[in-house]
Order: sequence, then C-alpha cells, then structure tokens
Amino acid sequence: MTQPDSPATVVIYSGGMDSYTVLHRALREGRRVHALSFDYGQRHSRELEVARRVCQRLGVPHRVVDITAIHGLIDASALTDASRTLPEADYEETSLQDTVVPNRNMILLSLAIAKAVNIGADRVDYGAHGGDHVLYPDCRPEFVAAMQAVAGLAHFTPIAVHAPYLHHDKAAILADGLAMGLDYAETWTCYRGEALACGRCGSCRERLAAFAANGVRDPLSYSRRPDAAADDQQPDPAASPALRSATGDH
Repeated sequence: MTQPDSPATVVIYSGGMDSYTVLHRALREGRRVHALSFDYGQRHSRELEVARRVCQRLGVPHRVVDITAIHGLIDASALTDASRTLPEADYEETSLQDTVVPNRNMILLSLAIAKAVNIGADRVDYGAHGGDHVLYPDCRPEFVAAMQAVAGLAHFTPIAVHAPYLHHDKAAILADGLAMGLDYAETWTCYRGEALACGRCGSCRERLAAFAANGVRDPLSYSRRPDAAADDQQPDPAASPALRSATGDH
C-alpha cells in the first residue's frame, strides 16, 4: 500500500496499453502516482475519457492538460489533422510516417518534468517501447538518454526520466501486464475516435498482434477484427462496464 512518505512519480498517461501498464507498474512499486494526460487535439481523444475512468477507479490523482492552443504547431500528422488519411498498415517507417506528431514526447515530457518539480516528485514515467523505435525518434534510447540529461540540469533537483519498457516490444509489455492481472478492456489504442476500434490502423494491428503473441483474446470490440476472433463484433463479456460506456457499447 502506498504510504504518504513514499516517493512520488508523474506518469504520462494517455489511456493506451503501454501507459496503462506503466501506471500500474509504478503503483506496484509503492510510489505515489500522479497521472498526467494531454489533450493536444488528437483525433483519438476518446483515450482521455478512458484514462479518466481508470484513475477515478484507482483513486489516482489525474489531470488532463489542455494544450490544444499549440495544435497549429503540431498538425502535420494524420493523428492531429482530420483531413489526412490514417494509414492502414503494420508498424513500418515507410507506411506510418504520417502518424508522427512533431516533437510530441519532448513537449509532453517537458510539461511532466515541470509537474514533477512542482509537486516534489523525483521521477517521470512514460511508455516508450522497443516496438516504436523504427518509427518514432522520440521513443528511442538516444532520445530518452538526452531527456534524462536535460532533466538533470533543468532544475536544482534532478528528475529521472523512466521508460521501463524502452527495450521491450508491445507483446512483452502485455505479458507483464497480464502477469499483474490487468484488464486491458480499460485501455484505448485505436487512432480513430469512433465507437469501436477500427482493427485496421497500425495501432490496432500492433495491439492485436501483441494479444495473439500472448495467446489471449483482446477484450475490445472492433468494427473489423483481422484475427481469428473476427466473427463476433459484439462487446466482449470480459470488457469492463467503464470501457463499454466510454466506447458507446451497451
């Protein structure tokens, strides 16, 4: 159980699988977790509602920071510009470059580090992982090391930048979360902000591949599910009421 004098951590929590696992991992360490989510004008803002519900259930302090004022600075991406077509392909540099949001993690980490300084936390956690290295420069070890160095210089007290899954892929993250007994019905991954996950975008495809690698059925419902469980598109009984409400499933 977390104690009042336990070290504090700010977790950048999107509502997706990776940050959901990072959040619970920090809680398992006995840390006092402060979850920080960001509304930057992403098309899949449904993830923010999922994050709110999880933090409410866990009793974790949570803040959604509205940074949509910078939308015009970072709108050269299919994730922030609704006029662009979302790629429907596996995670590869050539096919999914259009989903890179300019400088996103540097912006989010800078704000999270400021939050950590403000509340006396000594660490910021985020869900960069090995599966993203090929596509996203701000998820690579070199970037994390550089941000770690800056976080050690930007204030009187160094803040650690902690990416526990930096050298693991999504299947390994899921395996860790399943070992913790986590319910991934409480997460949102799809790049589209629709009632059901699309099953076609790179994010959905990577998620489904991770579940397949672990021999487990993904509890989310999909409008088109490109796996062996594609026949039934009704809400899975294992899905939590909170997520069914968040996705419009009843």
